[in-house]
Parts: sequence; C-alpha cells; structure tokens
Amino acid sequence: MSARSFEEIAAENAKASRNAWLYAACQAFSSASAPISIALGGLAGTYLLEADKSLATAPVTGFNIGVALAALPAAMLMRRVGRRLGFMTGAMIGIAGVLVAGTALVLHSFVLFCIGLMMTGSANGFAQQYRFAAADKGTPDFRAKAISIVLIGGVASAIIGPQIVLLTRDLLAPVPFAGAFFAGSLLFAASIVVMTFLDPAIPAKVEKGSIDTGRPLREIMSQPRFVVAVICAIGSYSMMSLVMTAAPLAMIGCGFSVDEATLGIQWHVLAMFAPSFVTGRLIARFGKERIVALGLTILIGCAIVAISGIELANFWLALILLGLGWNFGFIGSTAMITETYRAGESGKAQGANDFLLFGFVALASLMSGSTMDAFGWAAVNIIIFPVVGLCLMALGWLVWQERRNPAVSVS
Repeated sequence: MSARSFEEIAAENAKASRNAWLYAACQAFSSASAPISIALGGLAGTYLLEADKSLATAPVTGFNIGVALAALPAAMLMRRVGRRLGFMTGAMIGIAGVLVAGTALVLHSFVLFCIGLMMTGSANGFAQQYRFAAADKGTPDFRAKAISIVLIGGVASAIIGPQIVLLTRDLLAPVPFAGAFFAGSLLFAASIVVMTFLDPAIPAKVEKGSIDTGRPLREIMSQPRFVVAVICAIGSYSMMSLVMTAAPLAMIGCGFSVDEATLGIQWHVLAMFAPSFVTGRLIARFGKERIVALGLTILIGCAIVAISGIELANFWLALILLGLGWNFGFIGSTAMITETYRAGESGKAQGANDFLLFGFVALASLMSGSTMDAFGWAAVNIIIFPVVGLCLMALGWLVWQERRNPAVSVS
C-alpha cells in the first residue's frame, strides 16, 4: 500500500471521527430525555392512575413503542433529505413530546401522558440513528470505534438527565415531575444547535439520481449474521429495559426515596455509556462475538445480584451490571449488523433492525410493570436467564457455522 493510500485512509477516518464526536454531542442532549422518561415514567404513571397500578409502566412502554414506530420512517427520511435535516425533525418531535408529557401531568391525564412519552420516544427513534450515521463514514475497521464514540455522548446524558430530574421535578409543585419534562425541551433545543454543524449534504445516492436500493430487505434479513446480531441486540436491550423500568418502582416499594431511585438510574445509565471509551478497542482486539458474549454474561451477573437481596447496594450494583452488560452486548451486536448490508441498503437494513429491536423493547417494558405487580422484583430478573441463554446459543451457533464454512463469514 502506498503512502498516498495511507494518507487517504487517515483523512477519511479523521473526517469520520469529527462527525462521530458531533453525533456524540447530539446524543448527550437528545438522549438525556430517556433517563428522564425512564426514571419518572413509571412513578408518574403511578401518580396518574387511580386504580390499576399494573399499568404504571405503560408510559415507558409508550416511549419504547414510539422508538420502534419511528425507526423505519427516520431511516427512510434521512435517506432522502440527509442526516442533518432528519435529526432536526426528530428533535422537533422531541420538543413537542416532552411539552405534551408535562402538560398531561398538570392536567392529570394518564392517556395524554402516554401520548407525550410516545412522541418523546419517537424522537429517540431518530436519535438511535446517530450510531449508524457515525458508521456511514470511515474505513470498515473504524466503524466499531465510531459507534463507541457516539455512545460516549451517553455518559453526559446519564448525568444531565437525572440531574434535571433532581433539580426540576418539584418545580411546579404540587404537581410532581412536570417541571422535569418541561425542562427536557431545552435538551432537544440544544441538540438542534449542535446539528447545525453537521454536513448538510444530501446523500450521494440521491444526488446522483440513482434508484438502486440493493438487495431486497428479505434477503438482507435472512443472512445468519444479521439474524443472530438482531437476536443478541434484542436480548441485550429488552432485558435492560425490563429490569431498568421496574427498578424505580421496586426501590420505592422497598422504602427508598425518589432521589435514591433516580440516582440508581443515573449510575445505571453511566454504566451503559462510560465503557464506550474502550468498547471499540476491545472489539477490535477480541472480536465482536466475544464482546457480545461478555455483555450477555454480565447480564446474568446482574440478575444474580438483584435476586440476592433488596438492600440499596443490591439495587445499585445490579443496575450498574445491567448497564455494563447492555453496552458490550448492544455495541457488539450493532457492529455485527453493520457488516451485513451495503451502502445503498443501509436505510432499510438499519430501519428494519431498529423496528424489530424497539418493538421487543416496548414489549419488555410493558411486561415489566405487570410482572412486577403480579410476581415481584425477583421474577423480573429471573426472566434474564432463559433469554440470555437463547442469545448465547444463537451466537455460539453462528461462530460454529462461520468456522465450518468461512466462505459465508463476513470480515
């Protein structure tokens, strides 16, 4: 390889790195709405409900349904108008969503609150594209690092979101929590400011007038690597959602304060994103499959800690392990998925992945409340064991298949 080629590669990755850090800043602001919604969604649902408390986590489910419903439209819109305008659209939806949620609390409307969180979730459906947008540029070897850089922004969101909850949840007392949601609109506004620095260019495929969208979606999704990667992503994310959604309710039920529950979520979200500083390097050194397997194994550790006791230390340590397991499992799975499609196929492949992923995440958050109400905190965590077992078996099968037939393995 010539010196010229090395220079070109370095320049390409440098530009990709700049974009990734901009997306990380967007992630820091936009995704801070997620800790607010998760930490307060179930508690606000309990406040708004007069009778059946098993539906307390329905607003969080609405949030995750919004993410799932926005996945495909967000990917298709960005394919047509570019990443910057697409992300700005999502942020505007987010501003409207948190304002509706705050208004619903003032009006004491459970249904309107669910709608507000669904809109906020839709905005996060757009934000989920940050990780794929960062992987659009740079060399194939740089993709895992780019994804990790974007998720580093989650470290800031893990601090910003819970601190907004602590500082503003009683701002409109005696109406609880409304102030935090109104304050959340400023986060989306800040992300729009950052987005002005993104490349405004229309995707090259649109500029050239090409209508080639590559292979049919069914063919892309039928690849063993795509199937297993999606299974592992769903397992990692849905189990994280299941336990995280129930955790604040369980902590309040065990006599801990709202502030202690919120801080538990903050430690959890920090654990979700802080490892991103090294996850890309770990993937480069040990391989995607091993890091995914490590993440899934850590989720089992989370379940063991959670069912071992109901002290504050048990809750916080379990939530930290939950976040750490999610980080390795989810980033590794996402990196695997980026290997299964070509440039012209990215929109539909990414959208289909996120639609499936967040559909199951929404189901998990809905199950969280009913399982917690009917069977308790331990039962919520026991569900992790069979789900993670299935993911590990699928991952082991894929590794065996690709070693047996290297011709079908994706490098």
